[in-house]
Amino acid sequence: MARGLVCVGCRRFLKIKKNDVSVEEGMPNGTGGWQPYKLWCADLYECPGCGFELITGFGREAVAEHFMKNYATWRERQPPLVTVNDCGGARP
Repeated sequence: MARGLVCVGCRRFLKIKKNDVSVEEGMPNGTGGWQPYKLWCADLYECPGCGFELITGFGREAVAEHFMKNYATWRERQPPLVTVNDCGGARP
């Protein structure tokens, strides 16, 4: 039985590279750009063969949202590994 995430190209299981990485989700600002929206905690995986990286394992809820007083503090304490500017529909 499969035990995790698999790299299609290398046919190897991805290995955990770092737990508790920060991902910032952006939202459209109405002028064609993006602005901060939410901060999420997730896990970063890497393929030991080709180096492909994947972020998955998002928490149930965001750790901070743009309107919260502590948003800047969260962002400063754990800067986002990536910022995702995409409104693909479903949230993590």
